[in-house]
Amino acid sequence: MLLPDHDRPSPAQRLIVTTGGFPIVKGTAAFRRLSWAMLAAGFSTFAVLYGVQPLLPLFAAEFALTPAEASLAISIATGPLAVAILIAGPMSDLVGRRPLMIVSLFAAAALTLATALLPGWTMLLGLRFLTGVALAGIPSVAVVYLAEEVDRSSLGSSVGLYIAGAAIGGMSGRLVVSILADYAGWRASLAALGFAASLSALAFWRLSPRPRGFAPRRRGVGSILKTTGTLLEDPGLRLLFIVGALVMGIFVTIYNFTAFRLIAPPYRLGHSAVGAIFLLYILGSASSALFGSLSGRLSRRHTFWMPALLALIGVVLTAASPLPAIVAGIGITTIGVFGIHAIASAWVSHRAGAERGTASAVYLFGYYMGGSVMGPIGGVAWARMGWPGVVFFTGMLAALVVVVALLLIRVQPLPENLHRPEEDQELPPG
Repeated sequence: MLLPDHDRPSPAQRLIVTTGGFPIVKGTAAFRRLSWAMLAAGFSTFAVLYGVQPLLPLFAAEFALTPAEASLAISIATGPLAVAILIAGPMSDLVGRRPLMIVSLFAAAALTLATALLPGWTMLLGLRFLTGVALAGIPSVAVVYLAEEVDRSSLGSSVGLYIAGAAIGGMSGRLVVSILADYAGWRASLAALGFAASLSALAFWRLSPRPRGFAPRRRGVGSILKTTGTLLEDPGLRLLFIVGALVMGIFVTIYNFTAFRLIAPPYRLGHSAVGAIFLLYILGSASSALFGSLSGRLSRRHTFWMPALLALIGVVLTAASPLPAIVAGIGITTIGVFGIHAIASAWVSHRAGAERGTASAVYLFGYYMGGSVMGPIGGVAWARMGWPGVVFFTGMLAALVVVVALLLIRVQPLPENLHRPEEDQELPPG
């Protein structure tokens, strides 16, 4: 985010913050350590959360499950994560951001290692449930932690590295797990994932600076509920919260059942080849930056329909039979989904003003809960109609996002937001 000249630290001020260490400024040793710490946190969070996605066909085969039942390995983590995010934010106001993130990272890593070792589908689901709860301490407070410790002129860079870690974790976690599964089975894959998450947790603990900008505060449940109710009264925020749920439903459903489609005839791809599909995340990361920048120039309300329409086109294209068309359709869907999320999450933060923390928590609740609920529904569509059922279901969701995008054009900006600088750097999908 560019700041006016009077908001930029002078050379003298920069020297003070560099030598004193607070707030942390880009170019210092403290900033480099913090950047590596946040890269590790983002990597671990999304690698652990979605690393099991390529393993769903293996779960179905070993435990005699339907694809919809196997997809519970994802949704049973994202659902509790969505609920726990609403609790983790206020909890961090009391115990601090960094301690909560450290506990979350180590707990999620330990639970992932246990998932690789303990027997039975029920036990696996129980551990995935607890993993989702543990992970809530990262996305709910990571950006707040950075905002409290980093100089305003350097905040964009530090958040960008956390976003990069999240994107790399979401992509490489799936890719590495799928490759290892081909040679060593799903348990060895999860063990490797848990080990990598443990190293990431250790890196965050050792590298992240002790907080100096944190001030404990207590917020009662009544205050939080009142704030949430006020946010829900705004028609623009209501529509954006709905978008979060819809877009994650599209994303999770497409990627959950693509593996089932491509390992079956006539494609018969191996798990490594299917895992390579997740390299399309690179397109999504570029899409986030592109649409974030474009929405800053053209306004969000007049840009939002573009990635929404791309997501719909991509979903429809996956209905084709040739493998290149399927890959292209998934790629276009990924570009659209990342673009939608980049604009929507930044728009929520901008429109909520002083209550952006609570608004972001509500948005993330809808986002992850949408994936948790709609993923299994997509499994039912797959079971009854095959891939055409998945296309019909996700196509309906994408069409609803297009409708919401058109409705948002008519929603007027709030008067107090008309001249506030826009911040377009937000988290990508998992």
